Amino acid sequence: MLGKTIDLIELGDTAYQVKTIKERDIELFGEITNDFNPAHFDSEYAKGTMFKKRISHGMLIGSLFSKVFGMDLPGRGSIYLSQSLRFRRPVYFEDVITATVKVISIDLVKNRVKFECIATNQNDEVVVLGEAEIMPPVKDLK
Repeated sequence: MLGKTIDLIELGDTAYQVKTIKERDIELFGEITNDFNPAHFDSEYAKGTMFKKRISHGMLIGSLFSKVFGMDLPGRGSIYLSQSLRFRRPVYFEDVITATVKVISIDLVKNRVKFECIATNQNDEVVVLGEAEIMPPVKDLK
């Protein structure tokens, strides 16, 4: 079953996911990306940074939007075209992140939808802001 086609999407539609960031998430993300920056992996090093302890990769948090687009809104069959991100606050182990997307514009002719992307922590502090452009699935003509 396909996700929402453009005719089923409306301005203001939202979807989200909630994820608790675990140490294992940082380890796996580092393995996948080969990003072993000591800010993520070395507690002694991190004590000397402005964050005072180890933090998550910013792109790990940014990637939480991908699940929302691919599985929820628009959902299965969507194509991720672009993403901008601004990292506003660090994310620490055990932070509970809510990654929310909201439809801000719809181009019926080009079959494109723009979304506002906001990730917040358990204290409702914005940790990541951005925008994305998605191509929703096209109706199956069978």
